[in-house]
Amino acid sequence: MYELVKVTDRSYYIECPAKMGLYLDDDGKVILIDSGGDKDAGRKVIRHLEANEWELKAIINTHSNADHIGGNQILINRTGATAYTTIQEGAINEWPQFEPTILYGGYPSKALKNKFLMAKPTPYTDIAEMDLPDGMEIFSLPGHYIDMIGVKTPDDVYFMADCVSAQNILDKYHVGFIYDVKAYLETLDKIEDWTGTKFVPAHAPACDDMKELCRINREKVLEIIEVIKEKCKEPVITEELIKQMFDHYNLAMDFNQYVLVGSTLRSYLSYMADEGMLTYEFVDNYLKWKA
Repeated sequence: MYELVKVTDRSYYIECPAKMGLYLDDDGKVILIDSGGDKDAGRKVIRHLEANEWELKAIINTHSNADHIGGNQILINRTGATAYTTIQEGAINEWPQFEPTILYGGYPSKALKNKFLMAKPTPYTDIAEMDLPDGMEIFSLPGHYIDMIGVKTPDDVYFMADCVSAQNILDKYHVGFIYDVKAYLETLDKIEDWTGTKFVPAHAPACDDMKELCRINREKVLEIIEVIKEKCKEPVITEELIKQMFDHYNLAMDFNQYVLVGSTLRSYLSYMADEGMLTYEFVDNYLKWKA
């Protein structure tokens, strides 16, 4: 874990729960793509930099989930590097309490203010202001989170953030976190036929193309939609539906899983209502959903 994997002469990634990318610029300095889940991940990055006599130039955060920005604080403090991301994601970099707030839908209790859901606050600069190396491109990957981005290096390596998950993760958790289901499906359609030297998703093995990962992730989303329709044959309140989905997929409830799965299911309900798959009504001051 945390070993440095060489993809090309300039592009690397660090193998870890949420892969971090590295690009060696013409000036011999490194652009880091995401910083891992905590200060320990940041320390691992520093060790690789020191071992290779590299200097950290900048951090690009693809999005503001804690497992992608958790190493920012130690890296910024130790190296003086600037962190770049989009304005919407950057708001959470600076005010990380927004993440558990968004997931929970209200002020988060102490149980939700943990390193898995809330990183340490760090400053950011708008990615639009970054002086990118020639040939480096930033592209939009909406759906998983508010304004997620990916990075294409000049040597045609694509860092794909959280737009797909590996088969083993889908089999274990089933209901992967999605903020906007419609945008997520559109992103899968967009990236499915892209070509490049290598694709590096954060939560799946590096691969030569995105076809299979897009297929299995799309199928899981469509499967969950069908399960929700089945559970909503008779009107059901949201909390009861969350319980039924946990039971259906044999998931273990804790506070983290409650907000991650619960928030995602609410996103599914919004998408399905907007697409005419579900209706809703208020009965005895209960919000009920029906297929």
